[in-house]
Amino acid sequence: MKFLLKFLPAETRTMIKLAQRITGSLDTAEERKAAIAYGVAMLADGRVTVGEWAKFGSLLGILRGKH
Repeated sequence: MKFLLKFLPAETRTMIKLAQRITGSLDTAEERKAAIAYGVAMLADGRVTVGEWAKFGSLLGILRGKH
């Protein structure tokens, strides 16, 4: 897949790399799938509330302390 990234615009490549790094920090495939699914659903209507951001941050482990 890395070779396909070269054909994308730089901004898109950067966003994909960021998403991979964020979801890669989660411990299990289940956690990654849940966070991605919620993120997609959260952005579906084009608006994100403070509560949705908080829940998304929680799913990403941002609100957890260091292990």
